[in-house]
Amino acid sequence: MVVIGGGYAGVLAANRVLQRADVDVALVNPRPEFVERIRLHQLVAGTDDAVADYATVLSPRVRLIVDSADKIDADARKILLASGSSLAYDHLIYAVGSTAAVPASVPGAAEFAYPLGELEAAHALATRMAELAPSAPIVVVGGGLTGIEAAAEFAESGRAVTVVTDTLGPSLAAGGRRSVAARLHKLGVGVLENARVAAVTTDHVTLADGREVPAAVTVWTAGFGVPTLAANSGLATDSLGRLVTDETLTSVGHSSIVAAGDAAAPSALPLRMSCQLAMPLAAQAADTVLAHIEGRQPRVLNPASVGQCISLGRHAGTIQLSRFDDTAIGLHIGGRLAATIKESVCAGTLNFLAKEARKPGGYFWPRGGKRAERLSARPVHP
Repeated sequence: MVVIGGGYAGVLAANRVLQRADVDVALVNPRPEFVERIRLHQLVAGTDDAVADYATVLSPRVRLIVDSADKIDADARKILLASGSSLAYDHLIYAVGSTAAVPASVPGAAEFAYPLGELEAAHALATRMAELAPSAPIVVVGGGLTGIEAAAEFAESGRAVTVVTDTLGPSLAAGGRRSVAARLHKLGVGVLENARVAAVTTDHVTLADGREVPAAVTVWTAGFGVPTLAANSGLATDSLGRLVTDETLTSVGHSSIVAAGDAAAPSALPLRMSCQLAMPLAAQAADTVLAHIEGRQPRVLNPASVGQCISLGRHAGTIQLSRFDDTAIGLHIGGRLAATIKESVCAGTLNFLAKEARKPGGYFWPRGGKRAERLSARPVHP
């Protein structure tokens, strides 16, 4: 069996399928070290290196192949690698994750904005920030969780930060949003809401209404993309490029391929891109592969969400609680307690992976996300 992608979903899935002693697993990843993506904003601010040794999270029974997958030949059950070699598989778990997307449609964004979603991009941004005086203005485009965490981390390190966004914390309830806004205000972060960036230059961003906001560095966190591997391989994908699967995470049209994490679009109704949901999806993917091997019917997807954990620097945070279907509710935890919980979650994520490596099948996540209700509620188009 082969797993493409060595992030949270890929590592958990690779470890979990080892419940069977007769399964050989290879994991293909372009980097020789595990990236803690949820800490990349800390890497830029200098409070964490955001990497871990694969030996601490990946079972020694998994063969790590440091390479990139260029194409999947699903009919031949073969992966073409960037090195020029190929890799055959009986079962494939597609766990390539998501990428930071800088839109080509915004003039100057591709040339001058720095994404924050991958290790190399974070290193490039850290290098650029180190060249600047602490007072140099930083603009963070996007008020989602990545943008919020980045803005807070940079401001806490003494940077002058402005967030430009349509809505601050759109996935949060009103109370959680106020908690985030209050902490950003305390850190001196300016927030421009109902604003859209129309152009990016070397020293400012231009908003759609004509205003210019000084920016020695522009950090783009608005939106996610996914690698184009599935689409380039002729597999069924959604409009963003995620692999379309059924509710067991089995690829539509290719039963030997199962998806996990941010790059999966079960029934073309994907879950929120997050580490929290990527790992239950990985467990589901591994269990589906095991069911295929054993000739059993895999169970359907139904992971429960519990909330959103947001770091606001090293000394505060916001924990937004939610219903199991990932809908935010009017309850949140803020301040230092939330920061402690968030740090525990980040550290605990690596612990989950390590425990699964030692004891495959031990990872557990509650079910009850009401997938069936969400699917039945979708409008039917003739």
